Parts: sequence; C-alpha cells; structure tokens
Amino acid sequence: MRHVAFCLLLMLSITVHANEADRLKQADFPAQSQQLTLKNQAVLTYLWADVYAAALYAPSDLSAKQAWAQQKALRLTLYYFRDIDRNDVIKAATATLQRQQASARLKPEIDKLHASFRDIRSGDRYALDFHPGRGLNLEINGQVVFSSRDDELARAYLGIWLAPKGLSDSLRDRLLR
Repeated sequence: MRHVAFCLLLMLSITVHANEADRLKQADFPAQSQQLTLKNQAVLTYLWADVYAAALYAPSDLSAKQAWAQQKALRLTLYYFRDIDRNDVIKAATATLQRQQASARLKPEIDKLHASFRDIRSGDRYALDFHPGRGLNLEINGQVVFSSRDDELARAYLGIWLAPKGLSDSLRDRLLR
C-alpha cells in the first residue's frame, strides 16, 4: 500500500509539472543542436519535493541509450522548480563524480565549469550540450557560460545524470529508456 501511495504521488508530481516539462521541449536551442530530438524526460523528486524536470535530446536515428553508449551528440536540459544554492549543486556534483571515480585529470576543467554556476532560481534552465570533437557547452537560461573542447569532461559531467552511480538511478533509467 505504501508503494502504491508513493507511485501515485510521483505520478501526480510528474503531472503537476507537465507544463513546465513541456517548456523543455520548446526551448530555443543553438544551431548545432537543431539535429537533436527529444528522447525522454523525467522529474527528479527529492524528499517529496520536485526539484527539476530533465529532458534528454539525441540524434533522431538513435535511442537515448544508443547515443550515450556510442558517445554521440547529446543535450540534457534541466528546468528547475526550486531555488538551490550553487554550493549545494557543486557539492552534489563533486560527490557524484568522486563516487563514479572521474579522472583526476579533469579536476581543473570541472573547477572552471563549477565557477560558472550561480544560485539557481525557480524557473531557471540549465543545459549541457555535447557534440563529439567540439566538446561541451553549459548554458544557463539560453546563454553559454562555459565551453570546453574536452570530450572526456563532457562524458564525465553528463555521467552525473546518465552513468551508473549517478544522482538518481530512476531518473537515469527514465532518460535512457
């Protein structure tokens, strides 16, 4: 019975934020992302509070799982429902990267990426846009605030959401199905 109640609350949570999640579908993307199509979306809930809606875009001829496994272009967009202190975001990302045993070589680039973060406000949209050979862009509300040509950095950072031992197994599974 407890499990059923939890599932109903989660479904309600996803329904309540359907309009916000739909905004992810309609977001303006940079020209290099135009060939990507929405594959999956999900809402991350923590302690009964919806934190953000995540949407994953990949090449139209591949599933999200195939694009991730084959290291193809990906775009992960997060639409935040809550205010979050940047230090809390950095702490969670750092702990996840350590748990996933990200290469120590990436630390200087990760520090630069984290330096571009700001406090998140409800309604903010962060996006990680990856294209092999061109690297990773971090966008905040449509503005590129960080770029790196390091594909390994992109793989490690997207892994926070898409690799095993990430922030949420259920979110990962829903994004990569």
